[in-house]
Amino acid sequence: MTLATTYRDQGYVALPGLFPPEVLRAFYQMMQADLAAAGRPLQSFAARGPLLRQPAIEIYAFQYAPMLTFLWGLTPRMAEVAGCDLMPTYAYFRAYQQGDVCRVHSDRQACEHSLSLTIAYAEDRPWALSVATERTEVPQPVMADDFGSQPYGSVAMQPGDGVMYQGTHHRHGRLDPSPNSWSAHLFLHWVEKDGRYREHAFDRPAHARAAQKR
Repeated sequence: MTLATTYRDQGYVALPGLFPPEVLRAFYQMMQADLAAAGRPLQSFAARGPLLRQPAIEIYAFQYAPMLTFLWGLTPRMAEVAGCDLMPTYAYFRAYQQGDVCRVHSDRQACEHSLSLTIAYAEDRPWALSVATERTEVPQPVMADDFGSQPYGSVAMQPGDGVMYQGTHHRHGRLDPSPNSWSAHLFLHWVEKDGRYREHAFDRPAHARAAQKR
């Protein structure tokens, strides 16, 4: 069974060793140094949303453009996995605290095809991402602590590992509390070039667009 077949059938696929951990760690260190030099240390990006138990650091590509290197550069590779032409939408970085979870949810339309890429863990303890294997044709803006009776699969990622998943139509989350004092991740999103969500290409979250205008 090919990666594309697995991805289409179950809504997600593991991509172990997608990036060398050393490359991702160097990116993380460079981002910290660049933002600190600009007077915006990582701690200034702390935010808390309804998916999380506690504040997390969130930085979007419009705030730190080198993230686009991953988003745009990975587009051909992710198109191979998806089995169709893709266009990039947006990307962001998130650092979780120990004990945090990510409640089960569906993403907005700009996240038709998504990649969760693990950058680093403080104590190198793998942390699983779980994805429903049942497709939801009409996603609802509902968050839950688990999948209920819906079947799902989980992938415990090491630094450098990725999981590609259909974020709009397959619910996903992190059920177990984070075992590390911090964990760093990139989230990259695409839509199908000729698909129903194609107008979201090169999109950004609404709150990111609003922040740019202030």
